[in-house]
Amino acid sequence: MGRVRASIHVPALAADAEALWYDTTRWASFVDGFHHVAQLEGDWPHAGARVLWDSSPGGRGRVQERVTAYAAREGQTLAVEDEKIWGTQTVSFTPASDGVVVALELRYELKQKRPGMVLVDLLFIRRPQRESLERTLRRFRTEVAAEREGSI
Repeated sequence: MGRVRASIHVPALAADAEALWYDTTRWASFVDGFHHVAQLEGDWPHAGARVLWDSSPGGRGRVQERVTAYAAREGQTLAVEDEKIWGTQTVSFTPASDGVVVALELRYELKQKRPGMVLVDLLFIRRPQRESLERTLRRFRTEVAAEREGSI
């Protein structure tokens, strides 16, 4: 199983960052490769809710995310699946003296099982997966900052 992680400091209250993160109408502004929500079921972001979203052309295709755990002011765990992987993605919000640290972790398995896929994963898949998480977090920080500037 592959695992990638990324985190970023966001100069905002954890509650404000969390509210923006869970607002699916805002995902296009920060989720890497996101195009649009195709379907939302249940009480997002609470356990049992599910979202289906489509990526931009050439991306992940249709992505399914089902909430397996949620704790207000702490984070959320999702069962994720797209055309090539299935796994678990966790977001956490850790208050800091001057903001919040937002961390993402993706644990995944490749659907394609062929000899040598472990090496392919290590050499060609993990780095782009990690970079995707990093782009999402950088864009998220920018969105939080824009949100704060707009409310001042």
